[in-house]
Amino acid sequence: MTTAADKRWFAAVASLETCSLCGKWGVQVAHRNEGRGMGQKSKAHQTAALCPECHTSIDNGRDLSQEARRSLMRKAINVTHDRLIEAGKLRLV
Repeated sequence: MTTAADKRWFAAVASLETCSLCGKWGVQVAHRNEGRGMGQKSKAHQTAALCPECHTSIDNGRDLSQEARRSLMRKAINVTHDRLIEAGKLRLV
């Protein structure tokens, strides 16, 4: 179930407009797949602003090892959080 807070988070991530890994315009809100079963989504805060190419590369990962995909996703989530803080859309209290 998606809550109103989740929807606000997804909107904030989507508002970043550029990929947190490669900088291309046009992003998708990409969920972290680690530790989840088929069809299950991670918590809202475990998402990143990724372009379709980076999102596909991490999710399908034919050219990347599982650890490389997980590492890229962790980096993308961290960069997304940093960008949200810098944009004033995420405040630490």
